[in-house]
Formats: sequence, C-alpha cells, structure tokens
Amino acid sequence: MPVQFRDYYETLGVAKTSSHDEIRSAFRKLARKYHPDVAADKKGAEEKFKEINEAYEVLGDDEKRKKYDDLGPHWQNPPPQGGPGGNWEGGSSRGGGGVEYEFGGTGFSDFFEQMFGTRRGSRAPGGWQGFEDNGPLRGQDIESDILVTLEEALHGSTRSISFRRSSSPKAETYTVRIPKGVREGQRIRLAGIGGAGAAGGSAGDLYLRVKYEKHPDLEISGTDIIHEYEIPAWEAVLGTEISVPTLEGRAKLKVPAGSQPGRKFRLAGKGLPGKNGVRGDFYILLLVTLPTSPLSEPERDLWSKIAELHNQPTRK
Repeated sequence: MPVQFRDYYETLGVAKTSSHDEIRSAFRKLARKYHPDVAADKKGAEEKFKEINEAYEVLGDDEKRKKYDDLGPHWQNPPPQGGPGGNWEGGSSRGGGGVEYEFGGTGFSDFFEQMFGTRRGSRAPGGWQGFEDNGPLRGQDIESDILVTLEEALHGSTRSISFRRSSSPKAETYTVRIPKGVREGQRIRLAGIGGAGAAGGSAGDLYLRVKYEKHPDLEISGTDIIHEYEIPAWEAVLGTEISVPTLEGRAKLKVPAGSQPGRKFRLAGKGLPGKNGVRGDFYILLLVTLPTSPLSEPERDLWSKIAELHNQPTRK
C-alpha cells in the first residue's frame, strides 16, 4: 500500500512560517490535551499523542524540518544522492537489498520512517561477508526507530512490534525488551531477523534506534530532567508550595518567599538512569509570570501601593 504524505504543520495547527518557539508552544498545548494520562478517551488520545509527537520530532528539529520542507509532497521522488534531502540508504544489492519493510508498534508512521529512517535496509557492519561473488553473503542489517516513553526508559518494559517484508504477505511479530536506563540514540538489537543472506550466508540483524517520546512539560539533558514551572509574581514574592510532575508521581516543593525568576530547585536522584545505573537529577526551573491583560482599577491600586512602599512612583 502506498505510503501517504503527512502534513505535520496541519497536525500541530501551525503555519509553515512559524518560529521554533511557536511550534514548541503548539506542541505543548496539544500534548497536554491528548496525553494518555489525562485524556478521557485514552485509546484515541494515545494515537493522537503519537501523531503530535511525530510532527514535533520533525518540525522541532532544524535539520529534519529543512529536509521535510525541501521534499514536501514530492518526498517519494527525492533528489539524487548528495542533493537536498538526498540522504537515502538502500537500493538493490545482493543479500536482501531493495526490500522495503513495514513496522507496527514502534510509535512512528511508515511515512516518518521512509523519509527519516532507514527501513530500506543498510549494509551490515564490516560490509558483506565473503570475498567471491559465489561465496556466502551475510544479509543486510535493518534499522527502524522506536518511540520510548520516559517511564519506559526509567523502569524498562517489553513491547510487541510487527514487521513485514515487502516480499512477504505475512507480518512477523516479536517481543522487544526495552532495558532499564535505555538512552536516546541507543540501538536495541534483534539478532538474525534482518535481510536474508545469500549462498548460505547468515541473516542480518534488526536494530531499533531509541527515540524518547517528547513530553509536554519535561525536557531531557543527559540523565537530568528539567521542568519549567510558572508561578505568578505574588507567589514568587510571598512564597508558595507547588506540585510538580516527576516520573514517579507528583512531588511537593516549597518555593521560598523572594524567589527570583530562573531559580533552579533540585530533586536529587529523580532523573533518568545513566550507564552506571546512577540516576540523574530532576530540576524545577522557576518562571515568574506577570499580568498580560489590562489591570482593573483595584489591581492597579494594589500594585501602586506596592510601588509606593518601595519609593517607586508609578508611571501613568
């Protein structure tokens, strides 16, 4: 079945001229609405959330966005190798080349993988095995992306994926173990289920390249997690208690009186596991919001009184 073009701008409800900040803001607004943890229709929201994530994976990345804009609806007829967006792998080669693959359960659409992934297969590490044309040739390795939630990266999980070669009408199903502490960009190997070998050569492997699911409220920096939390000016002045969403439930935090914008609060050991198993930290970055709508007369009087107490005359 032909793979249909996906309009990521339409998915996020933004214009093609939108800035990075506008795209990020649109993603966050939609992601908060359709996040499976809060949506009433969890099944429908889960699929919508994946679509939103995929759109932001592309439009939130300058390199991917340029390739997407360059190719557009004509993506199936890319320019020659080396041209804009012409970074395609695969093609016809002995040992399984030229075969296309379809996946299910990875979190990404076929359109995304065919434009940005390597579902057509790639040469096995070390090249083809064998020195003569009639010798055993190892099959191609195949790569695809798999979308992993931050909770899965923290605790580990098992996932079921489906995998179909264009040369076969049947889909193969495999259980994939996502290890605890898996990192963005890490590859999960399924041995021996890649492209078929030739002349008695062994089959290649399937590699699933990990991409973290984008979270509407959390940013990842190595093994640390950063959460931007907005409070109104009076709470920063007077102090307050806030509730922040960590990967293990909500945590309460006291914001002392007089806290300045940009102040960071640290929850030690609440980030993601590193290579040595030691977890990073969870940081709350304080953002102080000011009124954006016109002040009412009582509000203006109160702000004026505060200014007078600090000997700062108000400007009319």
